[in-house]
Amino acid sequence: MKSILLLPLFLFILPCLHAAPKPKKIALWNNHAPIGEGKFKEEDAWIHVHRPANPNGTAVIICPGGGYGMQVMGAEGHGIATWLNGQGITGIVLQYRLPKGRSFVPLMDAQRAIRTVRANAKKWSLDPKRIGIIGFSAGGHLASTAATHFDKGETKAKDPIDRLSCRPDFSILVYPVVTMGKHTHGGSKRNLLGKTPTNELVELFSNEKQVTKETPPIFLAHAVDDRPVPPENSRALYKALQKNKVPSEYLELPNGGHGLNGYKGPSWDAWQKGSLKWLKEIKMIPVPIKR
Repeated sequence: MKSILLLPLFLFILPCLHAAPKPKKIALWNNHAPIGEGKFKEEDAWIHVHRPANPNGTAVIICPGGGYGMQVMGAEGHGIATWLNGQGITGIVLQYRLPKGRSFVPLMDAQRAIRTVRANAKKWSLDPKRIGIIGFSAGGHLASTAATHFDKGETKAKDPIDRLSCRPDFSILVYPVVTMGKHTHGGSKRNLLGKTPTNELVELFSNEKQVTKETPPIFLAHAVDDRPVPPENSRALYKALQKNKVPSEYLELPNGGHGLNGYKGPSWDAWQKGSLKWLKEIKMIPVPIKR
């Protein structure tokens, strides 16, 4: 009789023994964050580090969408980290600062996140050459900005984190805002660049125009019936990537709209399956050995 009563408790404890550690929240700027032009403000951005039970050495920084006016931290943040953890990938949700008239602030946070993950690679059982970034909607714009605006780090910087490169090793963009031109998402553009941005600022943040041969590999997925962020965003970026011979893949989905039917269904499953296959092909995640 005792063994029967103890059985449910045993079944509850067993999965916990193999559960991934709880995510750790880490401040990126220690409440002294840059806002541009050499100025700083008492505010911060954070990363939420979800480490898998059995890490494979790859990490992905996750940029949730929200039109640069809010952040969808659940489905496009922590939910994605949980999915990545199931693949052995460390998922790192970036809680970036909203621009509020400061166009470069989100990019500064994304670049700092990449450097911070590289600085902690050994501690978190990561390969510093397998640090990627993923973004959705306006978070896709941020991820594509990080993938087209980067540097090698300052070798003589006082802060050791600043000595490291902020170039991601790969990027995954799902229904992303890419351009600030004709096919942009109006709300994202307004929140990021302001009501009357200069032509130079529009050009700089139209990431399809910022691709070079140094741009890291990029995987794109977009539904043909996406109205808020039309697929021309992904098409234009993919065209630029192909022109510069950057390893890239574009998965155009037959339906799902913006958000891919509420983060579920065949189109949602297709980009997840496709992106994992692509990561294996470019050797950013290990391919299991068949026995």
